[in-house]
Amino acid sequence: MRTWADFTTEEGDGGAKRIVFSGPLTVSSIGPADVRLRTLEGPVSELDVSGIGEIDTVGAWLLHRLSQEFSAPVVGASGQAKRLITAIETDEPEEITRPPRPNAVTRVLEATGILSVTTWLGTVKITGFLGEILVDTGHLIRHPGRVRAKAMIHQLELVGINSLGIIGLMSFLVGIVIAQQGAVQLQQFGAEMLTVNLTGRIAMRELGVLMTAIMVAGRSGSAFAAQIGTMKLTEEIDAMRTIGVSPIEALVIPRILASVVMMPLLGFYAAIMAIVGGAVISSFTLGIPFMTFLIRIQEVVPLHDVWVGLVKAPFFGLVIAMTGCYQGMQVEANAEEVGLRTTMAVVQAIFMVIVMDAFFAVFFTEVGWG
Repeated sequence: MRTWADFTTEEGDGGAKRIVFSGPLTVSSIGPADVRLRTLEGPVSELDVSGIGEIDTVGAWLLHRLSQEFSAPVVGASGQAKRLITAIETDEPEEITRPPRPNAVTRVLEATGILSVTTWLGTVKITGFLGEILVDTGHLIRHPGRVRAKAMIHQLELVGINSLGIIGLMSFLVGIVIAQQGAVQLQQFGAEMLTVNLTGRIAMRELGVLMTAIMVAGRSGSAFAAQIGTMKLTEEIDAMRTIGVSPIEALVIPRILASVVMMPLLGFYAAIMAIVGGAVISSFTLGIPFMTFLIRIQEVVPLHDVWVGLVKAPFFGLVIAMTGCYQGMQVEANAEEVGLRTTMAVVQAIFMVIVMDAFFAVFFTEVGWG
């Protein structure tokens, strides 16, 4: 049968109590006594432990806490009890000292330096990653039998077919918004018929491919980073290298090719859905018949606007897929880093898409496709 720790109180000098302990002061026996001691009120003159049997660190910690709380000495302690209580006292945490905080100028310069070095190292790493992709692509060109056709078809389905619904709905609604808001402004000048021009040209040149790229970055780019990052975390990629399979050939290139191939198709599809959305809202608010709107699109949208969207799309797909795969390959430590790298993949992909879109806008204006 278990023997429980116990205590009694005796009247001491000046009305203060003496707490006399008995039984073992160990972790397995101290529970009931500890509950009663927490309700005990002072003053306490001393803690008598001459009657205890065994004692462990928990018992020594209890005596130390009571001694600190009531400013009462521990008397009658055995050699073992003294050693444990001394160890508890010397293990008290020291006051935490904080280093002086640098001034604002120093902090800004330090943060700028860290950001510059991190950006440079990231640029070097992603350049090396691009080099690996080019080398392995050259190997696949020389040895077409190594191309993983099934993996690429699977990625084509994930990137393209499975995203038709959300991209179509988003583009349709955005087309409605642009046509409706554009018509409100153009009606002030009696030029509401130019809503067709506005909707058609912005959908073909910018809206279709840009909104598609943002959706693909959030949907497929994040999936690439999470999938490859999880494989890196579970050492599947190391296992692939061990058995002589190139992770770039097996995982990265199929995803990049799928994104490059599907982005022009998805961008064109999104542009068409935006035009259809504009035609639907125009038939209700402007009185422009649906078919008249679509026929008018063919007249007012020049062919080079279509080519502008189609030329930009593969580059957007390349950037999105490469960023997602690169961030996935950088996962090292734990599952938290998978989420961090996935977030970075989406943010960096969208940022690069917008930067490239601005570059293409200037480029096409200079070549006369403005």
